[in-house]
Amino acid sequence: MSVTAEKIAEVLALPAQDRAFLAHQLIASLDNVADVGAEAQWREVIDRRSRDIEGSRVHCRPTAESVRDIRAKLHARRQPS
Repeated sequence: MSVTAEKIAEVLALPAQDRAFLAHQLIASLDNVADVGAEAQWREVIDRRSRDIEGSRVHCRPTAESVRDIRAKLHARRQPS
């Protein structure tokens, strides 16, 4: 199946809420082809990171601070050189 540039332009012209819904539906449709071992691997990562936090082996930053830093980095990337 081929998607034409015209169809893509139509989709991109949709309101943000409709595009977000469509993006969610597209991503959800990929769940059927996800790596079957990925769930177990993510559980292992989550468990390891949780142990690291509980054991004070890592320093956690406040969410607001992390988001602020990420936004600053993204903003800097968008600035012309």
